[in-house]
Amino acid sequence: MAHIKYDEKSCGVVLFREKEGQNHFLVLHYPGGHWDLVKGHVEGDETEQETATRELLEETGIADITYVEGFRQEISYKYYNGHDFKPAKLSNKQVVFFLGKTELEDIHLSHEHKDFIWLPYDEAVEKLTFENAKNLVRKGKAFLG
Repeated sequence: MAHIKYDEKSCGVVLFREKEGQNHFLVLHYPGGHWDLVKGHVEGDETEQETATRELLEETGIADITYVEGFRQEISYKYYNGHDFKPAKLSNKQVVFFLGKTELEDIHLSHEHKDFIWLPYDEAVEKLTFENAKNLVRKGKAFLG
């Protein structure tokens, strides 16, 4: 199997909390209009989980997270990365997701997002824009049993 070279690597969290006997998943509204999960770029020599934890704190204000042991999912996609007045180039991105639980409901959104919502499983899958994010939530629910 050929080794894929990625231009970028990010890590994120499929975050859930228990409410009224069922799991509710956190979905963030990005300025581009799409609804997605918490994620961000690896910085320095951070581990994947350190990146996910830092991004969760930066994007939501949540520091209280318990990772579900054994859940690590990789996705990859290509997109046109055009920013800082540079021409857009096709970027091959890898994102590693962990499954995490929190007891907190209140979110302190960063400037990177317009809104957030906690939704039960079916509604979260419906709300998410991208199929890969929908699949991550599906895998998270299946992993939890």
